[in-house]
Amino acid sequence: MTGTLNIIAALLTIGFGLFGFLAPAWTAAALDLAPTNSTMGLSEMRASVGGLFVVTGIAVMWLNHPMAYAMLGVVYAGAALGRFVSVLLDEPPLAKALTFGGIELVLAIWLIAANLAKPA
Repeated sequence: MTGTLNIIAALLTIGFGLFGFLAPAWTAAALDLAPTNSTMGLSEMRASVGGLFVVTGIAVMWLNHPMAYAMLGVVYAGAALGRFVSVLLDEPPLAKALTFGGIELVLAIWLIAANLAKPA
């Protein structure tokens, strides 16, 4: 069961990344990011919200090692931490921030707990 849930988490990561990679304007709008007079924001969406997640999801499935999945969990833990600090300091739309942060936190907890102590 751990293996199946790991793959689902990696596929979700790839899916989240594909939105940023293939539809950066839509993703920026969903995240309440406003365009400027440059397309650099679209480039950043494709890179940091898109390609980074797509390649990370593919890499953990390719490596297929508990530590790789645990590190994906650490990545999600960092995202959740940033999201929850933002709730305290930035006052973003609460429902949206808690939804995204909750998804990140659940993925972090699962991936770390299920894989960190698992033998290779």
